[in-house]
Amino acid sequence: MPRQNRVTPLGELIATPHRGTLMGNRGCLHDAAQRIRRPFALERWIVCVLQFKGRHRRVMAPGRYTELFFLDEATALAAGHRPCAECQRERFRLFRDYWAASHAVAVVPSAAAIDEALHAERLDGRSKRTYAERLVRLPPGVMVADNAGGACLVVEGALRPWAPGGYGPARATTGAATVRVLTPPSIVRAIARGYPVGLHASALGGSGVHAPRPRT
Repeated sequence: MPRQNRVTPLGELIATPHRGTLMGNRGCLHDAAQRIRRPFALERWIVCVLQFKGRHRRVMAPGRYTELFFLDEATALAAGHRPCAECQRERFRLFRDYWAASHAVAVVPSAAAIDEALHAERLDGRSKRTYAERLVRLPPGVMVADNAGGACLVVEGALRPWAPGGYGPARATTGAATVRVLTPPSIVRAIARGYPVGLHASALGGSGVHAPRPRT
């Protein structure tokens, strides 16, 4: 039976047989029976690679952090996670640099400062915090909610509906439409500045993961 450790763009934890392409955590969320008891335990919500230095873990071991899995980086960012500073060191530094540039600060922030800022942006109490924005103002790689409450990936001139196994066919839309944005605003600004979001290749009509080049 699938464990309840797959993360949606809304930050929810679901059980699904589909495998993720990235791992992450927000502390220990499960009990001894591997049942999810809380949505988070830490402000440090990170996204990690599946393999790092040959390390092996027993998934959802008692008292250890809960291994979470994501379809791709766009999903993890929408949920409010950021790249891990250890297993994704270069990716984290890139993210931090674009974060700093988008906030117009001279000194790059620490991981703890980013975590504190994101924690305030991703949750309204224990619910997902969203905000309204015109679609034309959002860069590709951001996630928004559709009218049915599902998640969609913003691509050039269209939206692709998210599902645990990949993205659906692109839906044409008008840039003048106002949407509910799932990706936290600070991350949206970093993406708009040029941070290259890693996308599951179903977003491009293939299989696997693709990280686009930074936009100039």
